[in-house]
Amino acid sequence: MARTILAVDDAHSVRTMLKDYMTEEGFRVLTAANGLDALALARRDLPDLILLDIMMPEMGGYDFIRAYRQEADTPIILLTARLEETDKVVGLELGADDYVTKPFGMRELAARIHAVLRRTEKNSAPNDILHVADIVIDHSRHLVQVNGQAVDLTPSEFNLLAALITAPGRVFSRTQLLQQIQGYSLEGIERTVDVHIRNLRAKIEPDPAHPRYVETVFGVGYRFRED
Repeated sequence: MARTILAVDDAHSVRTMLKDYMTEEGFRVLTAANGLDALALARRDLPDLILLDIMMPEMGGYDFIRAYRQEADTPIILLTARLEETDKVVGLELGADDYVTKPFGMRELAARIHAVLRRTEKNSAPNDILHVADIVIDHSRHLVQVNGQAVDLTPSEFNLLAALITAPGRVFSRTQLLQQIQGYSLEGIERTVDVHIRNLRAKIEPDPAHPRYVETVFGVGYRFRED
C-alpha cells in the first residue's frame, strides 16, 4: 500500500509540482492550500508524512504544528522561503522534524522523505522494550515513559533518545546524532540537534536546566548519563 504524503502550500504551482513528482515516486499525495484545510485532511486521512509551508493564509505552518502536535506525531518537513535561522528554529521547537529552504531540488526533498519514512519503519519494527534509569522506551509502540508517566515525543525526539539511551556514557557528536534523526548530515544544520535536545529535555528532565539524563559534553556533543 502506497504511503500517503500531505503537501501543504498556498502556491498552486508548488502543490502541483510536489504532487506530480511524489506521485511518480510511488506516493499517494494529498494537497492543501492552508493550515485549516490541512488539519481537516490530516485528521481524516492520517498521512504518513507532511510537507508544510510556513507562510500561508487562514492558518500558517506554525499554527498548524501547534494544533496537530497535540493529536499526532506524524513527521513534518517544513518548506520555508524564510532564510533567518530563528524562523527555522521556531519550527523545530514547535515539533517539526526537518526543513528544506525554497527553492529546493526535488531529488533532495525526495531523499529526505525516504530517509524519514525508513526511520519510521525501523522504529516500528522491533519489539524491544528498553529500560534505563527511570526511562522506558517501547520501540514497537513508539512509547516513552519517565517515572511511570507517558511522555509524548516527536519522531526526531524519540530517535535522539533511543540513540543516546542504547549506549549510556557514550558521547555522540552532533553530526552522529543528526544522522540518527535524519539519516544523513548536511553542513550548517547541526543546530537542529541542539533544538531537539532542548525540546527533549523539557519533556523528560525533572529540571531541564540541570539535566539528570541527557548531558552536554562541551565541545563534543551529548550523552545519556551512565549512572
